[in-house]
Amino acid sequence: MTAPSLPAVPTSRPTLGRSVRLFRAHRVEQSDPDRFYGILATDSVGQLTRYVDLRGTRLLDVGGGPGYYAQAFRDAGASYTPLDSDLGELSGLGDPEPGTVVGSGMALPFRDGSFDVTYSSNVLEHVPDPWTMADEMVRVTRPGGLVAISWTLWYGPWGGHETAPWHYLGGEYAARRYERVHGHPPKNRFGTSLFEVTAAAGLRWARASEQFELLDAFPRYHPRWAHWVIRVPVLREVVCWNVLLVGRRR
Repeated sequence: MTAPSLPAVPTSRPTLGRSVRLFRAHRVEQSDPDRFYGILATDSVGQLTRYVDLRGTRLLDVGGGPGYYAQAFRDAGASYTPLDSDLGELSGLGDPEPGTVVGSGMALPFRDGSFDVTYSSNVLEHVPDPWTMADEMVRVTRPGGLVAISWTLWYGPWGGHETAPWHYLGGEYAARRYERVHGHPPKNRFGTSLFEVTAAAGLRWARASEQFELLDAFPRYHPRWAHWVIRVPVLREVVCWNVLLVGRRR
């Protein structure tokens, strides 16, 4: 008896309505993370299926956290492996997901070519050497496999995360102000767990990498008609909000 085939996962159409829903969801990231990350996980799966059929793939989620993305990727048919460096983050929803790996994104504890797809959502700005992490993601992807990396731009409106928009006056100032106003330090502390990562740096890395073939680069949350802003220096750093790079390992 053959196992029933999984239904096709609908792709995420980059419409204006989708963008509005995602931007609204960001307003409840801190107060209702289940809602925010649930919406983002479903949308992320839809975006990836524009490039690859996830059914039967071995997928690594770098910075997978407490498991918000796990069910969405498994529902799409992927064999899902989450990795995070913070056991506290991994336990945020209870026991860590089965198969969870604790390790550094800048030194992934896997052999070359271990996965068909490597994915990372909003993690790159939280590591001190983001392009080492990007290189590591490419390394553990099999030749021909897909690599997708997104991150929040420092000069965008959400660049300081919960300290925004005061990060425009400097990351350290924004952190001090947050602690003064709220009585405790921010979760994302500039220079420790939050760093300045730009669209320009990501595009330079993608074009210079010998192992990564860039397929697409665009503002992750924007409608398709606004994707052109990624091509405009300076403007893209403020307007793009979040960038998604998609490519294949050569």
